[in-house]
Amino acid sequence: MTEIQPVLTKAEEKMAATIAFLDEDLARIRAGKANPKILDGIKVPYYGDMAPLTGVASISAPDAKTLLITPWEKALLKDVEKAIINSDVGIMPENNGDVIRLGIPPLTEERRRTLAKQAKHEAETAKISIRNTRRDAIEALKKSVKDGVSEDIAKDAEATMQKSHDRYIKKIDELYAAKEKEILTV
Repeated sequence: MTEIQPVLTKAEEKMAATIAFLDEDLARIRAGKANPKILDGIKVPYYGDMAPLTGVASISAPDAKTLLITPWEKALLKDVEKAIINSDVGIMPENNGDVIRLGIPPLTEERRRTLAKQAKHEAETAKISIRNTRRDAIEALKKSVKDGVSEDIAKDAEATMQKSHDRYIKKIDELYAAKEKEILTV
């Protein structure tokens, strides 16, 4: 059993990491509400290096339709504004000299459907990753049988791996359903 447990543990860790990654990806998809996570991928030039926006400014959501970005240094205001304009966020920033406001516009029905498709694609990619992890683990278990582990132990481990797979696939479906509902709710 000592050769089997590391395989199961590694596969479980990979599956958990896939869920965490999917959760982050889905959080970045704009759903019509002000969510600071939609700005996570934006990089700003800062002292000759590219720094994440969250590392050079505070981001808050004073209400459901507005994001407020306050750079820690006033000199960064133009750079932050430029980075937001050049990003794929698709919202024009309003710079008043002290802070930058992002007014989150209401989503059109077509845009909601597009975002729902994008979320579905992210969920399908995560499912593929979970399936590949299961396949790799089962191959490793079959290899361990050739190396002397009993077939019964390997079959039990495969059943355990399948249960983990099913649990994580269900979690992906739940995350997607919640995001889809959030996107399609007007």
